[in-house]
Amino acid sequence: MLIFKIFRSDEWAALRKNGETPGAPIDIADGYVHFSTAQQVEETAAKHFADAPGLFLIAVDADLAGSALKWEKSRGDALFPHLYRKLALADVVWAQPLPIEKGVHQFPVGLAEASA
Repeated sequence: MLIFKIFRSDEWAALRKNGETPGAPIDIADGYVHFSTAQQVEETAAKHFADAPGLFLIAVDADLAGSALKWEKSRGDALFPHLYRKLALADVVWAQPLPIEKGVHQFPVGLAEASA
């Protein structure tokens, strides 16, 4: 199963340069890297990244995270994946820009179906 992280362009560039990252400032403050499922990521983008340009959608294979990945209740009591270690570039299955058109983030067509 793929899980998703939204990074600002500088955060994505830092991961590519350093090979690993503790995550975005919110991840560092909370002590884990926040992820969303395919069904949750659009709401995450709207809630936390509205009107933010230069975003990247990062896909990670949840199975490769092993025991460092915990599923915990968050928004609306839904279970969200949280990574309790640094995110390594080797964890990334794919990454692509997440553009905004008419105020809405443009996610890949079929994201939810393709990530199951």
